[in-house]
Amino acid sequence: MKILVAGGFGVGKTTMVGAISEIAPLRTEEIITERSAGVDDLTGVERKSTTTVALDFGRITIDSGLVLYLFGTPGQDRFWFLWDELARGALGAVVLADTRRLDTSFAAIDFFEKRGIGFTVGVNRFHDAPEYSTQEVREALDLDERVPILMCDARDRESCRGVLLTLAEYLITRALG
Repeated sequence: MKILVAGGFGVGKTTMVGAISEIAPLRTEEIITERSAGVDDLTGVERKSTTTVALDFGRITIDSGLVLYLFGTPGQDRFWFLWDELARGALGAVVLADTRRLDTSFAAIDFFEKRGIGFTVGVNRFHDAPEYSTQEVREALDLDERVPILMCDARDRESCRGVLLTLAEYLITRALG
């Protein structure tokens, strides 16, 4: 299964792919330079020093019959033109969210809703982020009740595995009607 890991700039997409991948992940990270000033919005992620400029790629075998190929999307607006190509053939997606900047999740949610691609929301817990219930996040993001929302830690392999398993179960349920 091809799965996208998407969300706003700095929400933990590269971290999640790296934490869960059973292979050394392919990363296209570059150092953020002064050229991004005025182009990229670093609000809330001022200490971020690198950014994905194309994609991240990882793989995880769930069991003998289920292998997930993970494609992390770039989060900056100027690289969103790549999303259509990355989404080609994707069965589903994880939208990572950051409660300090929930508004950065809207573009990814809209992208998948418009294309009919099933997704789950993983609320990546940052140490200085406000905590909200899944229902509060659902209301803030205006999500359908059927879309799974999980609290997660993108650095933790088991936490990421739980998000991906929930997504797989959700996609199967959607397919069965």
